[in-house]
Amino acid sequence: MLDEARSLRSLGVNVLVGYVETHGRRETEEKLEGLPQLARKKLFYRGRQLEEFDIDDALARHPDVIVVDELAHSNAPGSHNEKRYQDVEELLNAGINVISAVNIQHLESLNHIVESITGVEVSERIPDSILKRADEVVNLDLTADELIARLKEGKIYAPEKIELALRNFFQRDNLLKLRELALREVADQLERKIDVETSDVKKKQFGRIAVCLSENYTMAELLIRKAARLADRFAVQWYAVFVETPDLSSDKIDLAVQRHLINNFKLATQLGAHVDTLKGSNVGKVIAAFAREKNIQLLIVGKSAPKRFPRLFGTSIVDALMEELEDDEIDIQVVSK
Repeated sequence: MLDEARSLRSLGVNVLVGYVETHGRRETEEKLEGLPQLARKKLFYRGRQLEEFDIDDALARHPDVIVVDELAHSNAPGSHNEKRYQDVEELLNAGINVISAVNIQHLESLNHIVESITGVEVSERIPDSILKRADEVVNLDLTADELIARLKEGKIYAPEKIELALRNFFQRDNLLKLRELALREVADQLERKIDVETSDVKKKQFGRIAVCLSENYTMAELLIRKAARLADRFAVQWYAVFVETPDLSSDKIDLAVQRHLINNFKLATQLGAHVDTLKGSNVGKVIAAFAREKNIQLLIVGKSAPKRFPRLFGTSIVDALMEELEDDEIDIQVVSK
């Protein structure tokens, strides 16, 4: 990022370093020398002074290009925005070009995949829509051995955190799988860009997608991310659908379950879905009717059924949907954990 900033500045572009975390690395600090930098905003939280990116000052100065590091960062309480990616959205909407960086494990739609690889749930995440706004995505590719060497040299974490990192997230097998994810994501991004700029073939070949949500919130999260990645891959509209049966009406449903449903609706919306709550006692018929109305080509359903997700006349939701859609050209994909 800093090499790019220096190059642009040499060409007369008005470049500003908004926020860069050097982690005390001398090689990074040297690249900052000579570049105009934005003063950090100081905030006090629970008796501690914290420093954050000053979005208000950045907007006021309005450079042509601004460097904003650590895109997935959560801002301190009291900041202008809750998340740094929201700061970047404001900058983009104001006509300011942004150079930023993020690790593959912070992408929202990959959260379950990353957790299955590493055993770690990454809490700081960015919506995929941010990546879609990028004019260019560059993969800074390092082999697993190179990354481990950098870690051991103290170029990633402080010395006291190195051994713990090597035993957990930075295991060689984890890094190899994350590297593969990153390479695939950048390749998909490039292919999407080519499709947009040249033709719309994939869109003609693949129709709309709908994911059927239940009160099983952990399964719902998995289904939402699965549907989001498919819809993004084929550049099509997608829907997240929940059927409110009499047993799941707002006056009967458990408050904790209700909260999880709202969070899942929020996640689906963030990833680009149209969210619909339908009502009816026969879930299979309701979803089938919705699929026909919206010209859905692919329905994504979870395999494991929670206790109160209804089984229709002794059959599962999947069986009911297959029976309802027997004469329709609508595919059903069953996803299990």
